[in-house]
Amino acid sequence: MASLLPRRALLKTAGTATAALAAVALTLTGCSTGPATSTPATEQAESAAFPVTIKNVFGETTIKEQPKRVVTVSWVNDDVAIALGVVPVGVPKNEWGNNDKGSTPWKDAALEKLGAGFGTDKAPVQFSEADGINFTEIAKLNPDVILAAYSGLEEADYKKLSEIAPVVAQPELAYGTPWQESTTLIGKALGKEAEAKKLIEDTEATVEDKVSKYPQIKDKTFIYGNLEPAKGDGANVYTAIDNRPRFLSEIGMKLAPVVEQNTKSKTEFFIPWSAEKANELESDVFVTWVPDATTADAIKADPLLGQIPAIKKGALVADSDQTLTLSISASSPLSLPWALDTFLPQLGKAADAAGK
Repeated sequence: MASLLPRRALLKTAGTATAALAAVALTLTGCSTGPATSTPATEQAESAAFPVTIKNVFGETTIKEQPKRVVTVSWVNDDVAIALGVVPVGVPKNEWGNNDKGSTPWKDAALEKLGAGFGTDKAPVQFSEADGINFTEIAKLNPDVILAAYSGLEEADYKKLSEIAPVVAQPELAYGTPWQESTTLIGKALGKEAEAKKLIEDTEATVEDKVSKYPQIKDKTFIYGNLEPAKGDGANVYTAIDNRPRFLSEIGMKLAPVVEQNTKSKTEFFIPWSAEKANELESDVFVTWVPDATTADAIKADPLLGQIPAIKKGALVADSDQTLTLSISASSPLSLPWALDTFLPQLGKAADAAGK
């Protein structure tokens, strides 16, 4: 199940299976409320934007004044806050796709630029989410706001967190908020709407520039799914509402018609697919994650999964780097620029194999 990487498992199942369960105890510190270049006039303008009310799947949240102590849950939310120049007082430890700091390379680089790298006095406190929302540690941090725009909060979680501080929860689907929308919501919550707008524009420009170097991927059809020969249960194919296919569509590829035709629900992010019908998964390129290189070989050799048209043509993208998978699966303005230099060459090679 961990290699399926659905949004729920991404945070819970995979995290429980792969991560240490103890939170890192760091010195409690304040948070930076803006970039080092902020001026008093800018700060006044940001403060004047409050109070703000932000709608979410459970209702709406009002933030009365600009938050100074920010805590995040799930993934993406901490990336966005940091990219906007705000160092949270507390963030979840990355339990999957993590480095030895319980973090990610892109988050580390951004925090270091703000003088708040993990291991320094200004670093955020890290807490574990391996067993779910860590209400106790969050409450200890005395936050002014809790950012969860990209998350799978349930209503009970939302209500319990709201007793601690105002919560910016997911606007609709669990783990389905596009990174652009997460950035917009978090920018509004932090009084940094203009900065959020520019961050989105700059990130999209960076992505467009990098993608332009791989013209062969444009208009190629794709399927993004999970293949596990050892389990013998076929495939799981991600639908258009999942952030992985959404990203590939944004860079000019097209979701395979077979996926669109078999998507029956507006809320399900994947379709179970029988191995006996694997040959019907028609697309130019097939993208998946594998736990190791031997699994990629097993997929190609499998008598049923090996009949997937893209795999037969050699147009399979199957990477075993958990950090790379995380950077695309839970994409953010920090993770995408980091990911593309590795991911795009693989995608370009598969597109070449697919031909015209």
